[in-house]
Amino acid sequence: MSKPILVKICGLTDEESMEAAIEGGADLVGVVFFDKSPRAVSLERAAELLQFVPDGVRRVGLFVDPEDALLDAVMNHVRLDFFQLHGNEPPERVERLRLEYGMPVIKAVGVATADDLALAENYTAVADWLMFDGKAPAAAERPGGNAASFDWSILKERRWPCPWMLAGGLTATNVGEAIRRSGAKAVDVSSGVETAPGVKDPELIRQFIAAAKGKP
Repeated sequence: MSKPILVKICGLTDEESMEAAIEGGADLVGVVFFDKSPRAVSLERAAELLQFVPDGVRRVGLFVDPEDALLDAVMNHVRLDFFQLHGNEPPERVERLRLEYGMPVIKAVGVATADDLALAENYTAVADWLMFDGKAPAAAERPGGNAASFDWSILKERRWPCPWMLAGGLTATNVGEAIRRSGAKAVDVSSGVETAPGVKDPELIRQFIAAAKGKP
């Protein structure tokens, strides 16, 4: 019997959406510590949102090329289970942060074509998870959360020594097809469950989780 698909809901900013994610069956919930994102939250707000997350749900903090000072501040205020690194962090930086903070790392890799998958090879020895996200448009201010997708089938026959999740342009309507075409065992969504940038819709969150996990 195959394992159920893991679902991560990222960029949560309010209690209602957090509750919808948890009650809907999300396996991971994420908050964003990147000022240019419409989903960014303060340390205090992140702590409020994550304080009642049950132990069975993993708490993820998303960072883009973070300075140590930011990570220190977050770790002093917020309980996290994962760092998600979504910038241009080199493998050496990923490994150092993982060891220095004792925190598992999800490393995002932007993908537009199959050639972009080669970059992931540099992180398989230093990251706990890889995330394959649609590569941001050239003029974008944010590396993720742009609703950009790619040809999911390029992942189908690839194998990496660490687990991976699929992101980028996913919605309740297409996530089932994305899982089938990519072979993903885990998926991540942010903009695909919003009514406007940074505005999560609890019903869309519930629908996405149900679609990803194959629930009626």
